[in-house]
Amino acid sequence: MMKHADAFLQFLTAEQRLSPNTLAAYRNDLRQFEEYLDQRSQGPFGDGEGDAATATREAVAGFFLSLREDKGYSSATIARKMAAVKALFHFLVKQGSVTASPVADLGAPEVKKPLPRSITVDEVDRLMRQTDIKSSPEGLRDRAMLHLLYATGMRVTELVSLDIEDLDVDANKVRCVGRGARIRYLPIDARTVAAVRDYLDRGRPLLLRPGFPQTALYLNHRGQRLTRQGFWLIMKGVARDSGVSSEVTPHTLRHSFAAHRLSDGLALPRLRELLGHANISTTQVYAQIKNGGARTLVAGTRRLAVVGGAARH
Repeated sequence: MMKHADAFLQFLTAEQRLSPNTLAAYRNDLRQFEEYLDQRSQGPFGDGEGDAATATREAVAGFFLSLREDKGYSSATIARKMAAVKALFHFLVKQGSVTASPVADLGAPEVKKPLPRSITVDEVDRLMRQTDIKSSPEGLRDRAMLHLLYATGMRVTELVSLDIEDLDVDANKVRCVGRGARIRYLPIDARTVAAVRDYLDRGRPLLLRPGFPQTALYLNHRGQRLTRQGFWLIMKGVARDSGVSSEVTPHTLRHSFAAHRLSDGLALPRLRELLGHANISTTQVYAQIKNGGARTLVAGTRRLAVVGGAARH
């Protein structure tokens, strides 16, 4: 079958200009489909034709069923593999290798996007207190980053993309360039301003390298802009050292900001503005968290006075 898949992949490479990672995913998915057809064709009731051009609707459906029942794949993974197989047959129909696609009327498995994972106010407080321990340049940077992330709800990519000029600590706000180059100005509270000022005064100058000017706000130990991967390692370390048992990902503070602010009474349209969502339906997922488990989410009685300004605007 891979002769058909190879032709399809060559077409994608030449016409669609897909990334190497996407092409590799297509190849792996289609090779798995080929292996299933080969095994099926060699069974006691097989026809000996383990080829996509002769695959029946039953055979294709059996492949998807085996992914769920034999392999235990998630709906999202099955949907991705199904998309690859459907794209292959669409190509074969256009090329005239098959007259009709056996997957034309096979629906994709329902993929329910999981609710964003948030942590409680007390757990956020523990993360913040952990960053207070280190007074090294890196420690001051980490403290400023986590405070700013939770105070604004910005994405990690937006955080590490900040330049010095994006800050206006005198006006208690930060300029954030989001997806689609949309700009938003986010309020920051006094506690976050203090953490950022401390980093700018005592941390960032020691991370700069002589003769290597840098506009980035957050720098790594080499004096270069901190990356998403660098932030992930920092967050992982802070979470581990703080003793927070909940899973903490790079987006945890963004999700927690959103859920906590809704529980504080912030209006959904305002939250949408702060998060930079193009569609309010994306923001409404946080209302599901609030309605379904707000008491658990904000189990801590102590509140951080981190984004009080955002909740009032």
